Amino acid sequence: MTTRDLTALIISFVYASGLIIIAEVIRRQRGYSQEFTRKIVHVGAGMWVIGVLGLFEHWYIGIIPFASFIFVNYIVWRYKLLGAIDAEDSTPGTVYFALSITILFVCFWRTGSPSDLGYIAAAGTMAMTWGDALAAIIGKVWGRHKYTVGTSTRSLEGSLAMFIASGTAMFLVLQLAPGSALAPLASPLGLGVSLTAALVAALIATGAEAVSPHGMDNISVPLISGLAVFATVMALG
Repeated sequence: MTTRDLTALIISFVYASGLIIIAEVIRRQRGYSQEFTRKIVHVGAGMWVIGVLGLFEHWYIGIIPFASFIFVNYIVWRYKLLGAIDAEDSTPGTVYFALSITILFVCFWRTGSPSDLGYIAAAGTMAMTWGDALAAIIGKVWGRHKYTVGTSTRSLEGSLAMFIASGTAMFLVLQLAPGSALAPLASPLGLGVSLTAALVAALIATGAEAVSPHGMDNISVPLISGLAVFATVMALG
């Protein structure tokens, strides 16, 4: 482990702790709902993959924060230690989200290698980070046209928000990350490849979110989105 990796680990855990503390303070002092503060943590945690890509020197050290929060989130969920994250009836969605991010980065992230595809892991994470968050908000506030698939009930408005938000977030990652400081050895993707991969993955992610039981979308959406992006990018060269 290098000094850079150690510094990045410290920053990552300080960031995560600060995010949770801020959410808990907002919930208690401002009276915001648990659902609202949970989304703050959800988006903040998902966006930190960008920081991880830029800070760590070795990928196998960089996955430590993700992997550790699989267990931390489980303890928090199991014993309901933080009201800002888990209500009494909350699913272990935060555990699944940490697990899915860990799997994606283990599969695709290779610092210092021309085969580094960490940006694909980041794109898969963005589908859940922004797509799910905005789908939930839009669906709750403006969702008027409901539909049910299996045990999952969604709204057309929420699903449209999921498609637009996840597609936009993935496109930005695919277009901006390869060849940048986040993935310096990765070859930049053309505009057409980035847009096509983002749209294909967004469509698949929207379908996965629609059919996944409550909480399970935290693992199905990132993994399926990441695989869809990978398959499309490879197919288009």
